[in-house]
Amino acid sequence: MAKRTAPRIIGGKLGGARLRSPSGNITRPITDRVKENLFNIIGFDIANTRFLDLFAGTGSVGIEAYSRGATFIQFVEKNQLPYTILINNLQLITEKKAFAIRKMDAFRFVDSFNGEAFDFVFIAPPQYKGLWKRAMVSIEKNPKILRDDGLIILQIDPIEFEEIESNSLRETDRRRYGSTLLQFFEKNLT
Repeated sequence: MAKRTAPRIIGGKLGGARLRSPSGNITRPITDRVKENLFNIIGFDIANTRFLDLFAGTGSVGIEAYSRGATFIQFVEKNQLPYTILINNLQLITEKKAFAIRKMDAFRFVDSFNGEAFDFVFIAPPQYKGLWKRAMVSIEKNPKILRDDGLIILQIDPIEFEEIESNSLRETDRRRYGSTLLQFFEKNLT
C-alpha cells in the first residue's frame, strides 16, 4: 500500500502549509485535487463567511476555508486521534477567535445548534455507514444551522450515492473526481 502524503493547504494566506494526518483509514482525507476543485467552485464566495466543518477529521477543509478568507470556522470531531491531530493543526491559525472546536457527535451538534447560522456546511463523514444521509436529515430538522442563502457541501464515495428526497433542500451541483463525489445543496425557499 502506498504511503499517503501529508495533506496541505492549497491556497490563501496559509498556502503550502503541511498538516498532520493519522495513518490508516480512521479519517476520510480529501485529496489536494478535490480540495482545489472544491474551492475553485466556491471561489470568492468564501470570503467573510462562517464555515462549519462537520466530521472535521484533521481539519483540512476548514483550515483551507480560513486560509481563503472565511472569518469563522466551527470544527466538530468526536474521535480522539483525529481530534488530537486537529488541535495540533489548528496552531496554524493565529487568530484564535477565527475558530471553535467541539469534541462531540456531529448529529448531537446539529440537533442542539442554536447559534448564528453558517454560510457553508461541509459534511464528509466516515464512509459506507449512511452517516451522510443522517446528517442531511438532521440539517432538515434544524434548518437554522444554515443561512437562507447558504450552501451544504457533501463529500461521499460515488458508490454511496442515493438521490435525496427533500422538500426543504435542493441539489444545485454534483461533481465527481475519481472515488470522490461532491454534491452541493441549498435551501429550497420556494
